Amino acid sequence: MQKKFYITTTLPYVNADPHIGFGLEIVQADVIARYHRMCGDEVIFNTGTDEHGQKIWKAATDAKMDTQAYCDLYAAKFAELKAALNLSYTHFIRTTDAHHVKAAQAFWLRCREAGDIYKKQYQVKYCVGCELEKTDSELGDDRCPLHPKLAIEFRDEENYFFRWSKYQQPLLDYYAAHPDFVLPEGRYQEIKNFVSSGLQDFSISRLKTKMPWGIAVPDDPAHVMYVWFDALINYIATLGWPEDEGTFKTFWPGVQIAGKDNLRQQSAMWQGMLLSAGLPLSQQILIHGFFTVDGQKISKSLGNVINPIELTQKYSIDAVRYFFLREIPFGEDGDFSIARLGERYNSDLANGVGNLTARVVTLAAKVTEGHPESFDFAQDKLRRGISHSLLEEKSKATWGIYEKAINEFRFHDALAAVWDFIKTCDGYIEEKKPWALKGEEAAAVIAPLLESLRAIAWWLWPVMPTTAEGIFTQLGILEEAKKQSLDTAKKWGGTVFHSVKGNSLFPRLTS
Repeated sequence: MQKKFYITTTLPYVNADPHIGFGLEIVQADVIARYHRMCGDEVIFNTGTDEHGQKIWKAATDAKMDTQAYCDLYAAKFAELKAALNLSYTHFIRTTDAHHVKAAQAFWLRCREAGDIYKKQYQVKYCVGCELEKTDSELGDDRCPLHPKLAIEFRDEENYFFRWSKYQQPLLDYYAAHPDFVLPEGRYQEIKNFVSSGLQDFSISRLKTKMPWGIAVPDDPAHVMYVWFDALINYIATLGWPEDEGTFKTFWPGVQIAGKDNLRQQSAMWQGMLLSAGLPLSQQILIHGFFTVDGQKISKSLGNVINPIELTQKYSIDAVRYFFLREIPFGEDGDFSIARLGERYNSDLANGVGNLTARVVTLAAKVTEGHPESFDFAQDKLRRGISHSLLEEKSKATWGIYEKAINEFRFHDALAAVWDFIKTCDGYIEEKKPWALKGEEAAAVIAPLLESLRAIAWWLWPVMPTTAEGIFTQLGILEEAKKQSLDTAKKWGGTVFHSVKGNSLFPRLTS
């Protein structure tokens, strides 16, 4: 029976163009989604845009635009990432969508019926950049460390509150029972320490007279929902909740991926809300690190904000995807530089997988000269020399390393194993010198290399889909590969290749 799998990114605010920080997150999610499809699972992959709150309202006001028109403009820019990064998401939800609005209001009513929503007057320090209340311990010189150029606001008003404190012990109990709920482990310890220190009820509404851009609070038109309370509900609204119980129960709970600045909201705030609404908690929360650029924090004022769409136009989609996943260990911070991207491109892609593919296909063409169909390899000849090949043993070992690493979200380790295999293939060519052989002797040497390229294409399919399909195409087995199960793909030998000479996968960068 086909398994169901659901993964979602966070929803970026539509107050700026896409940047490489979110590009990293959505590419990581895409690899996970594609890998599960490769395993035969039915996948829902969700992303979208967060379009409410003071930050959006202020940005639209500053731009002298209607707020909805402003959201439409920037949501379209994020939608462009699908083609620009070759993403396979199935759902793109906007928090201004009519169904999301309806779901958020239904969720509010559930929490209210549970006795977890109440009104009170309060005073608080507030960071508009984070759209979060801040304690003195979280600030330095009355500034948020994540948004030091924004003045902290002091608020004194009557709002609705969510009774988060009620769920401190239930959350701690859930954490204790699910040791892999948050990854990496250091982030899990961080959120457990935060919840253990005590949860404070938080405001979940804003006065409409002060901040009108939000979802109306049910039965109280004077208030709109706090942006975080509204936005988090997208994870279930996109599954059709509350009307489509079938889809919701089939795919929820799911996996969520987020940056480290979202740790509290994803793994404690949202989970408390789910407990209040009587819904299952998330399956797992994956927390990735931040990018710096040439050693500096990404900042508009420094002029170092990098749009991933512009990167792919110069270096190719797969090169950018590869760099994000090979260079930055999951959960850790990493540095981005154009120079380093160029180095990875030439060394790993042009001289690595690109060169190996070109060499093997060219050698195969020479071996088959004189055949009626010049690139049709008969199975009985190809299988000679395969069974006890060094490359077969290396391939089997690489499959084990690769699958374990991908399942543990260690994409950089999975790719390191693939490139180690590529190096082994290059060494095999130099040792066997197939260009000096003829006929069946040459075919016996080339056969394991063709099988090796097929394995490499399978390993790269979730990470670099265009490259993988390019290899399958040059081997003449793309349509066959699309129909194969993962178990079949992992078998060594037995494939009939119909190689064709194709274009270079990664032409070298010259400047």
